[in-house]
Amino acid sequence: MDISEVVRRTGVPASTLRFYEKKGLISSTRGAGRRRRFAPDVLDQLGLIALGQAGGLSLDEISAMLSPAGTPRVDRNRLIAKADEIDATIKRLRAMSDGLRHAAACPAPSHAQCPTFQRLVKVAAAARLKQNVAVKPGANRATSRMRS
Repeated sequence: MDISEVVRRTGVPASTLRFYEKKGLISSTRGAGRRRRFAPDVLDQLGLIALGQAGGLSLDEISAMLSPAGTPRVDRNRLIAKADEIDATIKRLRAMSDGLRHAAACPAPSHAQCPTFQRLVKVAAAARLKQNVAVKPGANRATSRMRS
């Protein structure tokens, strides 16, 4: 298939196909007129890439799981770690959703008077401070001094 056929069948832009090829995720040959030609299995490879991206894997992680022939070499530990990461994100988002629903339905005259809301604020602030501390070691020193 030439590149335009792959684009038509998958909806993946030609620029993305060229990028994937440059990264070694897919491969092509050059046919008459120097146009890229892809084997039919490129559709499966693009499906695997899309699946990996939907699962939150980076292109480098996906590349590490594809052999040069495009067949998957599944790193089960990496998949378990990614699933655990997704589960933690879901848990965090569920807690956020529950907090927002509570704030919206809270019968207290003011959110400042709601112990549940105040607890949620403290948890959110502590998490944000923890996140900022984790970022600081790699921060630009000049920028840090300017804030002081």
